[in-house]
Amino acid sequence: MYLVWPGLFGLGMIGTGLAFASDHPLPWFVALYLSIALGIGLLERVMPHERRWLENDRESLNDIAHTLLNKGSVNVLIAVITMGAAAMVVPAAPSQPPLWPADWPLFCQVPLGLIVAELGLYTAHRAAHAWRPLWLFHALHHSVTRLWVVNTGRFHFVDTLIMIVLSQTPLYLLGAPLPVFLWVSAVTAFVGLLTHCNIEVRTGLLDRVFCTPGLHRWHHSKVLAEGNMNYGENLVLWDQIFGTYFNPPRRPPADIGIEGQIATGFLRQVAQPFTAQGVREILGET
Repeated sequence: MYLVWPGLFGLGMIGTGLAFASDHPLPWFVALYLSIALGIGLLERVMPHERRWLENDRESLNDIAHTLLNKGSVNVLIAVITMGAAAMVVPAAPSQPPLWPADWPLFCQVPLGLIVAELGLYTAHRAAHAWRPLWLFHALHHSVTRLWVVNTGRFHFVDTLIMIVLSQTPLYLLGAPLPVFLWVSAVTAFVGLLTHCNIEVRTGLLDRVFCTPGLHRWHHSKVLAEGNMNYGENLVLWDQIFGTYFNPPRRPPADIGIEGQIATGFLRQVAQPFTAQGVREILGET
């Protein structure tokens, strides 16, 4: 069980490198992502962390719709904007060298990019829990009553947009090259799949570096003292620095969700935070 998480993550990274080096990187990356997602889904059936999470919650179609039409479409839009902006950037004058260490090897630039982007992701995530207007959108993700690979992308488009802008804007302002953006996005994609997986894994010292399934299960706890912790998306560096790292030596709760109520149906879920009645439902004030 100690080899499952690093094995799947390693396959994702090796496959990503091969995809990026090919003549058709996007189709190969999509095929890789879907293959690993399918593999995780099969492992969830063979070695589940919580057997009760295998039960149908009647939200699978909504989860897929949110993944494709909310999280997916926003990511595609931002990617197009990022690549377009990168193409239009005027090279800096010699007296104003870029802040980004572009002369470093890519395998050094990517970890730096992850750390920089992670601060934005951490800030957006923590704000979504602390500030009511943002929680109205983030609650959709926390409304799940089970964690498994299919609800990895269950995010409202407003929530996704905020996270992407806060994480990628610093990289852009620092002058990070396009490959760094692509690799950070790839790492985020595969860590996200593994973070939400319902597989019984042991991650050991990896818990001190990465956002692992065990850490994220605590983040979905209904108990606020447990749920308002572990905000990291890929890394737990900023959780450790700001005192929100939480990893007690006991089993995370299986009973997860929110106190409020999320609407039924994809379109109603998207519209819910924008209506007075929807706000009351999300906050449990009805």
